[in-house]
Amino acid sequence: MGEGTGAGAPGRNPPVVIAVVVTYNRRPLLLEALAAVHSQSRTPDAVIVVDNASTDGTAAAVRSHYPSVRLAELARNTGGAGGFACGMALALASAADLVWLMDDDTVPGPDALRALLDARERHPAPPPVLVASRVLWTDGRAHPMNTPRVKPFASRAERVAAAAVGCLPIRSASFVSILVDAGVCRQRGLPQADYFLWNDDFEFTTRLLRGNTGLLCPASVVTHKTAAFAATDTDPGERFFYEVRNKIWMLKTRAPLAPAERVLYAGSTLRRWARTFARSRDRGARSGGHSSAASPPGCGRARGRPSRCWPRPVSGSRSVSRALTPSTATR
Repeated sequence: MGEGTGAGAPGRNPPVVIAVVVTYNRRPLLLEALAAVHSQSRTPDAVIVVDNASTDGTAAAVRSHYPSVRLAELARNTGGAGGFACGMALALASAADLVWLMDDDTVPGPDALRALLDARERHPAPPPVLVASRVLWTDGRAHPMNTPRVKPFASRAERVAAAAVGCLPIRSASFVSILVDAGVCRQRGLPQADYFLWNDDFEFTTRLLRGNTGLLCPASVVTHKTAAFAATDTDPGERFFYEVRNKIWMLKTRAPLAPAERVLYAGSTLRRWARTFARSRDRGARSGGHSSAASPPGCGRARGRPSRCWPRPVSGSRSVSRALTPSTATR
């Protein structure tokens, strides 16, 4: 039985939607993203920006151009994973019904949020706990880095229900415009901050969607302004360490994937790693371990590894304060 809360369903009050944008040293892109967020045909009820200790004047620019935005300035770069954990904690503490997550280089089309809400509200009960946008690159092609994984074992009923609202059933998605049910997030926990980057969105969305409904909504369109048109198996350089470490962590964890799914995704992962290694210009670095250069400034390697089971549910100020340390949050 799905866990969707039904917020925003017919007969209920409109849901409180809080947008969360995570940024690091990409001030021009962030300002473009925020302009698009504030220009939505259905604007979010609040916007949170998590600044991962940027050094390019990002915080001052946000305060100047968007004084209504809630700005969380982290004391060090916690990566995308830490940033989204922080932003999610703030949103959940602010009575959000739904949280709209995106990177700072994501530019949503004018009806992106409205389309996500419409698909969620029209879907037969139980409501989906996650709805993802269609992600394009700057030239209009579908971005291969952000294609949600179609649910491999979706039933006919799931496919029919999704098709009825113009969507597809999915098993995971990226942090490039997804609308998630805050109630389910409170039950199943925040993104794993220890991941720093890579696979944090895969782990979080599969954990959220296990036993629940997720949709890809083609009517909701965003542009992901990455520097290059690249897939997930493109050589990432020394950051490949995080891909391998985090995927191993995830595959050892029971919460996100069922046993059969772990076998399926492990095989897919090994094939992708083989392609990445074959295409790499520096195979020695890929096979010889993790050099210190791959650790971003101000953030060492994560100690230990995430819990094998569900992260703690988010409730009360103590959980929020743990997720925000060290940081300051201002309006």
